[in-house]
This record gives sequence, structure tokens and C-alpha cells, in this order.
Amino acid sequence: MRVVIQRVSSASVTIGGQIKSAIQSGLLILLGVEDADTDADIDWLVKKICQLRIFDDAGGVMNESLEDVGGDALVVSQFTLHANTKKGNRPSYIRASRPEFAVPMYEQFLLALESKLGKPVGSGEFGADMKVKLLNDGPVTIIIDSQNKDF
Repeated sequence: MRVVIQRVSSASVTIGGQIKSAIQSGLLILLGVEDADTDADIDWLVKKICQLRIFDDAGGVMNESLEDVGGDALVVSQFTLHANTKKGNRPSYIRASRPEFAVPMYEQFLLALESKLGKPVGSGEFGADMKVKLLNDGPVTIIIDSQNKDF
């Protein structure tokens, strides 16, 4: 799984002109699934995201986690995170999982994140034409890949 995490003051996802989910201070998480992903990747990634110290403490130092600050989370599926741009100008998405595999993994990720945070997590709709709106805080943007933990 590959994620792009953005610390936000607010974020929302709109589908067909209707707001599906909206959050205040917390993390917007763009999630891409590949066939090599397992339950262990979900567990590792959820723990890493919830404990990542990217929120300011009282002294203005990034020393607090999403759990520490009680922040919200909004997860949006994004197969384009697995784009390969090595050849030509048209990205290849061959590493991105097909919906039969990706949808259950996405839903399992949402449930695991809700369980870890102890509250509902906002989400988009897999495969929908979504409009994502965010107010980046910092900005702070982190990329994590569970298949490349050294990344």
C-alpha cells in the first residue's frame, strides 16, 4: 500500500455535487493498493499513520501524533499513486490492484483505522469521480509505502 498523507486544517470529498465526507484538523490520506498488499501491510500502515509525530506540540515542534491530538482522518482511494512513468508520457497503472482486490483492502483499511483511532473515519467512494478539497496545514505531506519501508 502506498499513501500520501497531508496534514490538514480541513478536508472534504464531494461526489456528484454532494459532500460525502468532511473533516476538520487531522489527516487527508490518499491510499493506493497493489496486489502484493496483505493484512500485515494494513496493520503496519495504520499504526504508522496514527503514531506519526507530525502535529505541533505546545512549543511548536512536530512532536504529536494524530492519536495525541485527537485529529480526524479522511481516506480517499487513489490508484494513480502506483503510476509508473518510466517509459513515455502516458503513465502505466499495472501495479495498481483491480477493484476485486482493492475494494476489500480499502474497506479493511478504513475499519482498522477507525478501530485504532476509536472514532469514525471519513471516506470517499472507490471508483467514483471525486472532488477533494483541502486546506493544507504547514504544508506537511508525507509518502509511505508498505512495500518499501525504507522509503
